[in-house]
Amino acid sequence: MPMNRRTFLKSTAGAVLVAGTLAQGKIWGANERIRMCVIGVNGRGNDHIAEWLKQPDAEVVAVCDADEKILERVAGAVERKAGKKIKRYVDMREAFQDSDIDAVSIATPNHWHTLAAVWAVQAGKDVYVEKPACHEIWEGRQLVALAEKYDRIIQHGTQNRSNAEWMRDVQLLQSGEIIGPIYMARGLCYKNGNRGSLGIKPDEEPPAHLHWRLWQGPATDRPYNPNYHPYNWHWFWHYGNGEIGNQGVHQMDVCTWVMNKGLPVRVYSTGGRYTYKDQGETPNTNVATFTYADGTMTVFEVRNRWTNDESGVRVGNLFYGDGGYYVEDKGFFDTKDKPIPVDNKKYPLPETRGPFGNFLDAVKSRKKTDIHGNMLDAHVACAHCHLANISYRLGRSLEFDPAKESFVNAPDADALLKREYAPGFEVPQIA
Repeated sequence: MPMNRRTFLKSTAGAVLVAGTLAQGKIWGANERIRMCVIGVNGRGNDHIAEWLKQPDAEVVAVCDADEKILERVAGAVERKAGKKIKRYVDMREAFQDSDIDAVSIATPNHWHTLAAVWAVQAGKDVYVEKPACHEIWEGRQLVALAEKYDRIIQHGTQNRSNAEWMRDVQLLQSGEIIGPIYMARGLCYKNGNRGSLGIKPDEEPPAHLHWRLWQGPATDRPYNPNYHPYNWHWFWHYGNGEIGNQGVHQMDVCTWVMNKGLPVRVYSTGGRYTYKDQGETPNTNVATFTYADGTMTVFEVRNRWTNDESGVRVGNLFYGDGGYYVEDKGFFDTKDKPIPVDNKKYPLPETRGPFGNFLDAVKSRKKTDIHGNMLDAHVACAHCHLANISYRLGRSLEFDPAKESFVNAPDADALLKREYAPGFEVPQIA
């Protein structure tokens, strides 16, 4: 009996969950190219496509998006550039069943990242997943378990892990050799007024070319609003994680990389949506402070309205030790603000192909140690962002138990560690 599309979509989720048990690691020849499918091709997804097209050992063979208008436009552009036809998918579950696809890169809205990665890995695909890898803390822990359970390559889309200067300077900061032990990290995300008002728009019927239920995926149903799609979902808790979980997670990842303390024991986050009133829910100005068990700390600031910089940094990182401090792109300074030069012969910059090239190298080597941004690193960085958002939403300081990954005597905060899922789009418990 032939299978219609509705039956396929109901059965495919189950097939995806078992397909990965039959997948075997492939031995890659020197001239073979890894066949990529990009999931979510508006905005950041276009950057993914451009990067894969640059790589000599990759090719884009398919694209997927729940918006058919965007899908057709982007697929046509890829075909013109690549000079060949590619496949188009509206539902990612169909792409995961395609044996002509070796790996996927996920550039959907945040609320889809974890489930898309889980389905792809369980279908035997390697995965490059955009930041933040998870929409809540519980999801991040499931991704760690996923990476441990399956012989798949999963890399987080925080590019600094593949930046040669950071790869070297993180080691120098951690060693304490130049400015001593680090007692505080700062992450800055100042977008300088370019995150303006969304205005107030009424709910309406979704456009005919947008599969609204598929776009929402794991998120429970809400009426379509033009402020959600295609980009401003970032500023609504149901789909996004605000600026700290958007641009900010890149800088938070560097903070947690250098500090190397795991999760904090206390978080306090405050701020607001200043200078205008609109439908957006997340803060455009935010200060979050994280304290670790040893008393050291990370401070993260979002300033998306008019502001000065900090030592010339608007989006970046600073670190403070007992013998000086470090400023991104400027280097090390002593206690009298005098630059401390780094001997490039003694401390050479490591080789790197950048995040996309490094991912391809890991896919070919099958070594998880080759991953630049594994799921444990992703979970720790993302969890800091989520902790800040929970403290902000509840309006108070919170104690956190890193071992249990739950709050201390705060059931209302624990309720925000995991969301309710739409039927058929549940993130499975793996940990």
